[in-house]
Amino acid sequence: MTTLVPLFYLVAAVCFILALKGLASPATSRRGNLLGILGMSIAVIATLLMPSIHHHIYLLGLMLAGGIIGTFIALKINMTAIPQLVAAFHSLVGMAAVLVAYCAFL
Repeated sequence: MTTLVPLFYLVAAVCFILALKGLASPATSRRGNLLGILGMSIAVIATLLMPSIHHHIYLLGLMLAGGIIGTFIALKINMTAIPQLVAAFHSLVGMAAVLVAYCAFL
């Protein structure tokens, strides 16, 4: 299984590139969005298949919690406030990067 994980990551990367290409035009944006979803799904599955990952339940629980919280926030926000919501979510990504760096430093 460990030899297939890099192949899955390669397929996911190709899906991400094609998703960006598809999102460049309103006519192909649905296909681009679906390719992005497919690429992320493949990447998550490949990560869970890695032999060094031992706590699958924790990862799945945290992904579920993040999805529920993100969906709740997205449903409560007005369409005119989407740019602010995206900026807030990007700040959470930055905070996650800081926490990962801090844990690596320990």
